[in-house]
Amino acid sequence: MDFKTLTDTFTLSNGTKIPCVGFGTWQSTDGEECYNAVYAALKNGYRHIDTAAAYENEESVGKAINDFIRQSGVSRSEIFVTTKLWNDDHGYETTKQAIDRSLAKLGLDYVDLYLIHWPNPLKFRDCWEEKNAESWLAMEEAYAEGKLKAIGISNFCERHINELMKTAKIAPMVEQIKLCPGQTQKELVEFCKARSMVVEAYSPLGTGGIFSNDDMHELSMKYGRPISQICLRWSLQKGYLPLPKSVTEARIIENAKIFDFELSDEDCERISGLKDLDIRQARNPDDAPF
Repeated sequence: MDFKTLTDTFTLSNGTKIPCVGFGTWQSTDGEECYNAVYAALKNGYRHIDTAAAYENEESVGKAINDFIRQSGVSRSEIFVTTKLWNDDHGYETTKQAIDRSLAKLGLDYVDLYLIHWPNPLKFRDCWEEKNAESWLAMEEAYAEGKLKAIGISNFCERHINELMKTAKIAPMVEQIKLCPGQTQKELVEFCKARSMVVEAYSPLGTGGIFSNDDMHELSMKYGRPISQICLRWSLQKGYLPLPKSVTEARIIENAKIFDFELSDEDCERISGLKDLDIRQARNPDDAPF
């Protein structure tokens, strides 16, 4: 995959184009902080914004997008927007309501991608299969209505995907999971790619353990790039779609400068093989306390 700019795209199974790097907004506080971060990302060339009902910042995300469209002349069709169904809203009617609520908060007529955020919420732990099937049906209908341009999943394991596919008429187009050096989820990635899902990497910079790792420091020196750019470049070369997050404009700009260098195959594999990094591993969704 020879990506040259932030606006180069992966192609989803329905033909929808999705920009190859997204801008994450998890833990961006609703209000000025989130608004300024999203606006800065758009101003500096990002065209893919990722939020969720659970982040409680959809209103700020939407205001930044709509203000940028109005002030820049960039069209709505050039900006790819993702949001997600929260755990308390699983089920047919509640999912329909959640979609409309997110659209209203974002101030948009449609979102480009809508994901089930977690497969097995605590609230529905004894009937998660049924509730996922109901939510997916509601999403398929909203997709047919044009409210959602693509639909997918997040934090699903193979068992959850197999269960969903027993009733789904449309296969998930995206799987969003935690992927970074030290957290590669190789089998799940291969499972999803074999089913034509684009794999998105949230928390692509991991946590502090990546930045204190000797191998990553050596690679940073070798390529003359900060570790953050090494991580994001590795994601792209592995065929993942990274979703870096920052509320600092300088970092937002820095994270976009990953298209004018390339890691060797050997260095990509070296990163993929890193073990025992001090990062929080992906949560088992069947044990999540929410």
